[in-house]
Amino acid sequence: MKKLLFAFLFLCTFTAALAAEEVKASVPPAAEQAVAAVAAAAAEPGDPDLAQRVAELEAYVNNTVRPSAEAKVKSMISGPGPGHNAWQMVSTALVLFMTLPGLALFYGGLVRRKNVLSVLAQCLGIAGMVTILWWVCGYSLSFDVTNENAFIGGFANAFFKGIEPGVVGAGYYWISDSMWAMFQLTFAIITPALIVGAIAERMKFSAVLLFVALWMFVVYFPLAHMVWAANGFMCGALNSANAGIKALDFAGGTVVHMSSGWSALVLCIILGKRLGFGKEPMPPHSMVLCMVGTGMLWVGWYGFNAGSALGADAIASNAFTTTTLAAATAGFVWGCIEWIFRGKPSVLGFCSGIVAGLVVITPAAGFVNTTGAMIIGLLAGIVPYFAVAKLKAMLGYDDALDTFGIHGVGGTLGAILTGVLADEKVNSVVTAVKSGLVMSQIKAILLTMVLSIVGTAVIALVVKAVLGLRPEEEVETIGLDLAEHGEEAYHTT
Repeated sequence: MKKLLFAFLFLCTFTAALAAEEVKASVPPAAEQAVAAVAAAAAEPGDPDLAQRVAELEAYVNNTVRPSAEAKVKSMISGPGPGHNAWQMVSTALVLFMTLPGLALFYGGLVRRKNVLSVLAQCLGIAGMVTILWWVCGYSLSFDVTNENAFIGGFANAFFKGIEPGVVGAGYYWISDSMWAMFQLTFAIITPALIVGAIAERMKFSAVLLFVALWMFVVYFPLAHMVWAANGFMCGALNSANAGIKALDFAGGTVVHMSSGWSALVLCIILGKRLGFGKEPMPPHSMVLCMVGTGMLWVGWYGFNAGSALGADAIASNAFTTTTLAAATAGFVWGCIEWIFRGKPSVLGFCSGIVAGLVVITPAAGFVNTTGAMIIGLLAGIVPYFAVAKLKAMLGYDDALDTFGIHGVGGTLGAILTGVLADEKVNSVVTAVKSGLVMSQIKAILLTMVLSIVGTAVIALVVKAVLGLRPEEEVETIGLDLAEHGEEAYHTT
């Protein structure tokens, strides 16, 4: 026992001595400590004077770069600016509102009653799954620039590493990095949800989820990085000096609408037509839901477009104005065209026109003036109308809810018109890329089309081989609501 106690005391003494030596070794001599203290003091930003503090406030009000960073002095408002950050929070909620419940109700009203819950479930499932992917690595692959890759980000921000609510700069000067990540998440949610419209009523729920999961990595994350990351290959707004294609996309003409629209076309062709398509009527089961969903989309779109200014400033006001003008004009024009060619203006026509106007103005909202917005609204009511009413019938594909006609064609049209109508007086970033902008927009369109079409085709064939794309004919006849979700939207008594 004594030997054991002696050994224990010796071990404790030896360990304490060892620890003391480590501490001693870690403490530099007094002279070295003094030098280190001086160096640390020199590196520490100094206190701003009155003029610098006023300049910081002016920068906040104007939503411009923080002068404290350039002057290497402390900022007295080092975190997010309350006003700009509050608008970003509202915008984020509005864009999520576009999907849930806006898009879900818009699409839900357009399908037959036996499939309405399947559309709602697909929107809900996509929202949940994409959020998880975004947290794990989606945000990082979209916006991490530390790997200096112009086509895809790295993993420096995986699991939201380094994304803090009190830190700014990841998105813009005065908004929280956390809100920037959440704002972009809502774009990542609605983009694949748009594809649902083309394949409604005939694709298995499991196949939808697997397709979307793969599509985010192959199509969405690379496009978001190329178009919106500071070192992106097509980011003319932030990377005008080094971008391979100096294109402009204010809020998602290529990233959101073209990618989803062209992918929707490819997927619906590979999937095949609905049973009875072209042989039996398939009218919307509730135009009331469709109209309510349209109103929600329009309201939510202010977060989408005006929120992309990343602050409550003049550019946000311009985007808000141009969005309103284009949407209202396109809705009216679409309805009038129906009146001329079909004898009656329909609620579906007004709704389709409004959404088309919102789509086409999206890439241009912060770059064009009000005259440009009216031109966009006029063309948005004409070109997508003929894509929906004529092109689909001519080519014979079953784009169930006209995702390609409105988002694919509309997004492409918007990207071109952005190049034509962008005005440096509206937004100063136009100045650096104005020369040759139309050609840059066309190049961005072609790259987006190739990535979307090829990526979607490969993913669809993989999913078809692994899970199969379509349910059994009996299931499709009964309806996806009961067969896949065990529920019915409406009960008759």
